[in-house]
Amino acid sequence: MTATLQRRLRQETQGEVHFDAAARGRYATDASIYQQMPVGVFVPATPEDLAVALAIAREEQVPVLPRGGGTSQCGQTTGAALVIDCTKHLRRVLAVDADARTATVEPGLVLDHLNAQLKPLGLWYPVDVSTSAQATLGGMAGNNSCGSRSIAYGNMVHNVAGIDAWLADGTLARFGPLATLGHRERQIADFVRGLAEQQADEIDARWPQVLRRVAGYNLDIFRPKSEKPYTHDGSVNLAHLLVGSEGTLAVTKSLTLHLSALPRAKVLGVVNFPSFHGAMDAAQHIVQLGPSAVELVDRTMIELSRANPAFRPVIETALVATHGAAPEAILLVEFSGDDKGTLVRQLDALVELMGDLGLPGSVVRMEADTPQKALWEVRKAGLNIMMSLKGDGKPVSFIEDCAVPLVHLADYTDALTAVFRKHGSRGTWYAHASVGTLHVRPILDMRRDGAAKMRAIAEEASALVRQYKGAFSGEHGDGLCRGEWIEWQFGPKITGAFRAIKQHLDPGNLLNPGKIIDPPKMDDASLFRFPPSYRTIPLQPVYDWSAWDVQNDPVTEETTAPGTGGDTTGGLAKAVEMCNNNGHCRKFDAGTMCPSYRVTRDEQHLTRGRANTLRLALSGQLGDDAFTGPAVAEALDLCVGCKGCKRDCPTGVDMAKMKLEWTAQHRARHGFTLKDRLLARLPELVHTAAKLPWLFNLRNTLPGARALSAKWLGLAPQRNLPAFRSDTFWAAAPTLQLATRDAVLAAEKGVVLFVDTFNGGFETENATAAVRVLQAAGYAVHVARKSGGHLCCGRTLMAAGMADAAKARARELLDALLPLADRGLAIVGLEPSCLLTLRDELLVMGLGDGAVRLSKQAFLLEEFLVRELQAGRFAPALKPATQPLRVHGHCHQKAFGAVQPVLDVLRLIPGAQPELIESSCCGMAGSFGYDAEHHAVSMQMAELSLLPAVRAAPDAIIVADGTSCRHQIADGAGRQALHVARVLADHLA
Repeated sequence: MTATLQRRLRQETQGEVHFDAAARGRYATDASIYQQMPVGVFVPATPEDLAVALAIAREEQVPVLPRGGGTSQCGQTTGAALVIDCTKHLRRVLAVDADARTATVEPGLVLDHLNAQLKPLGLWYPVDVSTSAQATLGGMAGNNSCGSRSIAYGNMVHNVAGIDAWLADGTLARFGPLATLGHRERQIADFVRGLAEQQADEIDARWPQVLRRVAGYNLDIFRPKSEKPYTHDGSVNLAHLLVGSEGTLAVTKSLTLHLSALPRAKVLGVVNFPSFHGAMDAAQHIVQLGPSAVELVDRTMIELSRANPAFRPVIETALVATHGAAPEAILLVEFSGDDKGTLVRQLDALVELMGDLGLPGSVVRMEADTPQKALWEVRKAGLNIMMSLKGDGKPVSFIEDCAVPLVHLADYTDALTAVFRKHGSRGTWYAHASVGTLHVRPILDMRRDGAAKMRAIAEEASALVRQYKGAFSGEHGDGLCRGEWIEWQFGPKITGAFRAIKQHLDPGNLLNPGKIIDPPKMDDASLFRFPPSYRTIPLQPVYDWSAWDVQNDPVTEETTAPGTGGDTTGGLAKAVEMCNNNGHCRKFDAGTMCPSYRVTRDEQHLTRGRANTLRLALSGQLGDDAFTGPAVAEALDLCVGCKGCKRDCPTGVDMAKMKLEWTAQHRARHGFTLKDRLLARLPELVHTAAKLPWLFNLRNTLPGARALSAKWLGLAPQRNLPAFRSDTFWAAAPTLQLATRDAVLAAEKGVVLFVDTFNGGFETENATAAVRVLQAAGYAVHVARKSGGHLCCGRTLMAAGMADAAKARARELLDALLPLADRGLAIVGLEPSCLLTLRDELLVMGLGDGAVRLSKQAFLLEEFLVRELQAGRFAPALKPATQPLRVHGHCHQKAFGAVQPVLDVLRLIPGAQPELIESSCCGMAGSFGYDAEHHAVSMQMAELSLLPAVRAAPDAIIVADGTSCRHQIADGAGRQALHVARVLADHLA
């Protein structure tokens, strides 16, 4: 059956067909605790492909599971079915009617992408879920998503005008207002109306009368019970039956959405509370002021945000002490509308209310747009921030969006906290205080006793929900973890009506079986991603991953000492398992995250996809020796080591470092190529080549040499290789009046310049410019080096998989620089990938505390200059700017938050107004872009944003600190980019 299905899909569609174990494994999980291996994966290229695939699956009697971004919390997008991924191609905006305020879209379109297209029209789609950068509109409709501002705009169901969808029998049906229905659709409507009439008494007695109720099917469209009517005029829209149905009733072709006017102004009041209970009790009063959102962030999430370098400066702007104590919780209270003055008065009312409630001075006012946006980004990352806890115990989603009336919210949260405490756990609270839906996840270890505790907590939580007349499933749907609670919520008669709806629309149980109707038990261990039987392979890592090899206390969240977690891979597997599958890496904003995914849109080229592949291999689910086998190699092939995930992934999945580990393990098993050896030895080669540079540069000039290098070494013939030269920095050093070691130690203003292979051997001008700038400011500059060569961080060796040689090189560097660093001297570097190795990879090479001490004294040139400027020790005399400045940040600069210093030092140039190019990775990524097999992808990465921005600024000086970045700009745009050191030196007075 599977073979026939695969063959027919390949023959009868234009889509992508994936039936290998690794591809299926990447789609076996979503953001829940569950894992179910699909039959196969199909990526349709056109809507017709989707219809054909549905027909083939029906004929072959294979279930179908349509899937969006795979961000579901309850397991509804996992299943033993043919998974259909609509996100790669079926993501168009089909029509926008600005006057009618509607948009028709394909199901794979991401919410943020839709809103970006609507913004010039002054419109937006207001169901603003926290995963808006990766959640698709089809998936949101499947879940009946809600978002932070549902108090003002309602849920997904309130904002859907129509859905075109294929029924299980292949009929393309148009679901919409009753007056517009065709014959088949009217039959469905009449059938559902009949069920609603039969169950009228049951609906009246058992249906939760809260805004946040997403369980089961929307049978109540014919007998409304929601706090907010489904339609403005009280009419019935049959499309609302499909909203929240989790792909069990039909397969979406397109959705027509109700749009809203984009608020012209917003203000934010951040209310700080000395107690969590006080925050919960205040919510019912705050909503009376008419806010568009009231969102909770509790103490645990505050502290986790402060521990994340990307979030710390933002969250701290929102905090004030109340009653002399740090806040135990904050509420983000937003007011939005057309008139800023009116909103400011509402903010004044909030301040007055908090004074009346005994909390004067508790509100941090944010009236400007920028700080508001930054704080909302932290709130939106709340789920992933929660999941950043190391160890096997993780916050588990299963009761996290129970909804209760606001008047009971404080009592409910107090009671549920006591339940957690009773079962030896605690929860982190956040999200929608405005509508009584607080996300909370008790910390459980699903590999041990977590399942039993989950069951016990769910049962006690359900009793509380019933006591306070709430809804057990308030936002994230039913799926696998709440499906069995549908009958508990609605009773057997309404559940029977749900089953009748399913049988009427999908009599063969083809569409996402096991969800909503006849679901499994929530604690069925065979469905867990980490069941008690989960094991990892024995592996001796080459780098130190012991910081991840820990266990945690579910109450205090404290972790044990590094290396005590019992990981058979020394912590590597636990580091990989930090990926919670939430898909934050699917975003397409100006960050660095997953540049290759931006080009290919393939799940395997996503940090999540790569982490899943590694997890499956390390746990033996892909067969013996899979870790160094072809599946992992293919998944990691386009990872450019940008480190975007190191910074942007809230759970800290550092795929760049994982690839270094894998490369070393892979090369140890399969050996090294000639190209590996040449690139690894580049630091030595620059000194050899300096004696006869013309000979080593023949590849660029000799006819036929490019073709031979492509054949023998796999180098892209389209590329010019960096040119070797005789006038390296080290050859020019005697003329630069560099300070000796003793002189720099004795100097009032001394600095050690770490001159790397690239800026010293290929672009001498950069290193000499740095010396000029530092000396002009009165610094004694010392360049540490070794006999017969220069000091090197070992990055080329690491990239080639030569871990032992890299460690030896790093030890040599440490021995030379640490005595100077320990004397308080800054170690200043020019190439981000080299200097930042001292703050990253050097720490996992087993070099001891010395590596940590050195890392604290290691700075990029611009970081050092900004530090000295702030201390009043750097005041250069510079000539005015005569050209615009455009800055491209190297990926590692972005990952370490080191781009802003470039802009800061350039602003020292009189009249300079440097602008940051909003770009992801340049695509060159060390040697990646020089590979013939990677050249096309490399250029596609560059063309996403960087090269168009460079071409659009023909009169500007392009500033790029990365060697690779400068070469990519030269190859792709024919422009010379300059290191910031050269720009500053060129402007010395």
